[in-house]
Parts: sequence; structure tokens; C-alpha cells
Amino acid sequence: MIPEEFPLDPNLIYWNHAAIGTWPRRTRDAVCAFADESMRQGARNYPAWISRESRLRMRAARLMGAGSADDIALVKNTSEGLSLLAYGLTWQPGDRIVIARGEFPSNRIVWESLACYGVCVDSVELGCDEPEEALLGAICERTRLLSISSVQYATGLRLDVSRIGRACRERGVLFCIDAIQHLGMLRFDVQQNMADVAVADGHKWLLGPEGLALMYVRPSLRNRLRLRQFGWHMVEHAGDFERRDWEPAHTARRFEPGSPNMLGIHALEASLSLFEEMGMDLVEDKVLHAARQLVAWIQSHADWELCSMDAEGRLSGIVSFRIRGADGRMHARLVNMALARGLVCAYRAGAIRLSPHFYCQVTEQLEKADGVIHHVRRELGI
Repeated sequence: MIPEEFPLDPNLIYWNHAAIGTWPRRTRDAVCAFADESMRQGARNYPAWISRESRLRMRAARLMGAGSADDIALVKNTSEGLSLLAYGLTWQPGDRIVIARGEFPSNRIVWESLACYGVCVDSVELGCDEPEEALLGAICERTRLLSISSVQYATGLRLDVSRIGRACRERGVLFCIDAIQHLGMLRFDVQQNMADVAVADGHKWLLGPEGLALMYVRPSLRNRLRLRQFGWHMVEHAGDFERRDWEPAHTARRFEPGSPNMLGIHALEASLSLFEEMGMDLVEDKVLHAARQLVAWIQSHADWELCSMDAEGRLSGIVSFRIRGADGRMHARLVNMALARGLVCAYRAGAIRLSPHFYCQVTEQLEKADGVIHHVRRELGI
């Protein structure tokens, strides 16, 4: 099944799923079929489209470990989901939020934007043996929220979010997980992690399109969040256009004000079907096996420095390294030149970031990747 779903250019090494993932064949087929249907029949089959939307919510609920599809909102991206939480809560001057230093901007800027309400952001350094303890140690009596990426985007550091979630629940602190670098790569369970909110875009490890994200909102929190966006789709009786009275939907659909992204829904539903067929146990095993191969490859080069933690429970599908003696500018140039030679990776936080998915044939690709980097280094003189 895997080779048929991913007919990549044989000259390409695609180790960049932490940025934008590839599409499986079934996702391409779903988009083509939707486009063809829209061209030939318009919205004649709109009820079937609504059924596809419902299937996506159910698949997302199972993938995230939610209690019900009612707990899933389909939002535009991770940033929108985090903003719905940030501006849905009522803040008081002196309230505090705990995040990690070095977070992706989406999980930093939104909280810093609350400074106009007198909210303070405490940024915690995670470069220690017990990053969970460091985060929890920053909680004080004014802390209202702890928001963290369960897998850090630059280094791939995997956090014990269940431990963090339990502690937050015990202390009455809301817990938000940015799962964009986790969902589709590793097993994930919002109930086990005691998350109040979890959100992840579909275009990275979920192998779907940009413009559509999955947002879990804990049922007891849903009604507490003030709504800032309104429209026909977020009301309880959506579709009853003549009705004059209205109330927000009782489900997480209340966070979706207008017309759904049906093109994205068809695509992402197809992508999630692949994960269900594979099973996340197998996906995680394959991703971590590929990551261990990359770690061994990096460590086999005396002048390469591993930037990711390879300890059990810390390793993820993101593996970063630096070449000793080269500065950030040289690393960025190396990544751009490697791209021209078929090695697709990324430059993040002064390092080269590699992120292969479960279908990548890392064993067969290492020799070529080694050759590409060696050739580019020679051109750059590093």
C-alpha cells in the first residue's frame, strides 16, 4: 500500500514533513474527484459533502482520542485555534501564561498580544534534563494557562504532556497543546493528556492541505469561551435560514462561523483514512525507526553535532544537526543548495532540520543524502 500511495520523484529525498508534508495518492484523487464533480454538477450532491465533513470529524476525534466528534472544530489553521482560546477567555491584569522559550511564533505571538489586557507571559528554557519540571515550576498563583508544543518544531524535543496535563488539572491551570508537530507522527490522546484545548494544522504530518486544522475543545470549556466570530454555520440550527432566534451550536461547531472549506475537508478526510488503515502504532514505530537511523548517521560524522535529544521518550520524527565551524548563514545556504540537488529539508534555529515520515525509505536514501551534503559543503568551502 505505501509505495502506491507515495509515488514521489525517485530523485527526491523528502525529509521536510515538519514544514509541509506530501499528499498520498488518495488525497490527490479525492481533490480531483471533488473538482470534477464541482465542475460538472456544482453543489448538487451537497448532502454527500456534509457527510464527508461528518466523517472527517469522526476520524479526527478517533485520532486525537476525543470523547466525541462534537468536541472537534474545523478551523483554518493552528494560529486561528490558539486565537479562539486566547480571545475567548476573560483576562484580568496580572494574569500569567506559561510557554516555552523558542516556541514557534504561533504559540508565542498570540499570548504576547494579550499584553493590552495586562497579561504577562513567562517563557521557560527547555534545555535541561527535566523540561516538564521547568515548565511546571514556572506556575504561580496568577497563572491561568500553560500552552506548549508537545513536540518542539526546531529540535523535535518530545515532552511528557500527560505529566504536564495532570499537574495543570490539579492546580486549576488551563492546558493547551499545539500538536502540529505531533499529530500524524506519534500517538496522541487529548483525554490521557488532560488537554483543555489541542490544535493541529493538516498540512504537516497529517499529509493534508494547508488551510484546514483540527481543534479539540474540552466539553466543559466550550461554553466558557466567548465567541468573537459569528455567522450562519456556528448556530445550533444551521441551515434553517428563516429562523429569527438563534443560539451557538452546542458542539465545537460554534467556533466555525461561515461556510466550511469543503475542498480541504475532502482532502484531509482522505489523508486521515490512511492513518486509520495503517494504525498509529505502526506509523509511530516507522517514524521513530527513521529518526534513529538519522541520529546514527549524524553521529557517524565527527564534525557534525546532533541538536536533538535521542533519549527514549524524547526523540521524535524531527532530527536536527549542525556542522561544527559553520555559522547560521552557511547552514541556511547549505539547505537551499541541497534543495536544488533533491534533498528537501529545512533551516531552523541555526541548524539543519530533517523530518522524514513513515513512508520514507531512509535506509536507501542515506548514501545519496550524504553525497549531496558533501558536494554542497565542498562548494561552500565548509
